Amino acid sequence: MGSIPLSCFGGYMALNIEDKKLVVEEVSAVVSEAGSMVTAEYRGLTVEQMTDLRAKARAANVKVRVVKNTLARRAVAGTKFEDMAGTFTGPLVFAFSGEELGNAARVFKDFAKDNNALVVNSLSIGEGVMDASQLATVAALPTYDEAVAKLLFVMKEPVAKLARALAAVKEQKEAEAA
Repeated sequence: MGSIPLSCFGGYMALNIEDKKLVVEEVSAVVSEAGSMVTAEYRGLTVEQMTDLRAKARAANVKVRVVKNTLARRAVAGTKFEDMAGTFTGPLVFAFSGEELGNAARVFKDFAKDNNALVVNSLSIGEGVMDASQLATVAALPTYDEAVAKLLFVMKEPVAKLARALAAVKEQKEAEAA
């Protein structure tokens, strides 16, 4: 299997059938490993801004792809993100999170604060399509480490309350005995 020309992802040149197959295979592999997906229109972003977005995504373990919509539709066919294909219109950038479902939404939400040209189109956490109004909700999902910390706190608190209650009972009995 050959390498895909970088210009294929930006849609700057016509792709032959073999290049199209390679793009679909590459994006299908990313989709199959993704836990969530976000699409956003990027019309008006500069090359520097797109480079910055890609760097922020990489730092958050988010994969970003710019692919022709027809090829993206083929890549998501038969996957948990198949419902999103109907929202693929306009020049889109696709972001994929792995196990940390909120990462892609967080990256796009934070980037869009300073870059009005990035407009979120749709998103999914593998259970149907959500519109852009749900971006903040998905972005607020805790990371794995945050979720584990919250769970441990919830599990620890009843034991701590019991220990404090037993200590109070012990102190009260000692005070009565004295």
